Amino acid sequence: MSKHVDKDCIFCKIIAGDIPSRTVYEDDDFKAILDVSPASRGHVIILPKNHAEDIYSLPDEDLEGILKVARIIAGAQKTALGCDGINILQNNGEAAGQTVFHLHVHVIPRYKDDTVDIKWKQREDVDLDAVYNDLKKQI
Repeated sequence: MSKHVDKDCIFCKIIAGDIPSRTVYEDDDFKAILDVSPASRGHVIILPKNHAEDIYSLPDEDLEGILKVARIIAGAQKTALGCDGINILQNNGEAAGQTVFHLHVHVIPRYKDDTVDIKWKQREDVDLDAVYNDLKKQI
């Protein structure tokens, strides 16, 4: 199957080799590179070779494969870097922190006492029954 490419997308240019990267993993469907602005030592981003802006437009076969690649990367990070944990993170939309609109997954090694901060303040003002009912109508 031929891959969809966006000629103006920085990640599509990296995948094509037009922009250099430090590729740590590559197969027919994905390229995993060191993040040039890492949150921690060994931070990798996984790029589907098939351009899709977000999770809503990513083909099912890519969606299924990307987590398998994340597991490969996480295992390599644990073995090679001796990290104490791993965050696997994927943002959709500007409000969620997405800055490049080519779906990508961050695999971030975590070290005891590091400065990475991926946390949220727990809310007590959410009506869980209402949210549950709204979601159940759509799923």
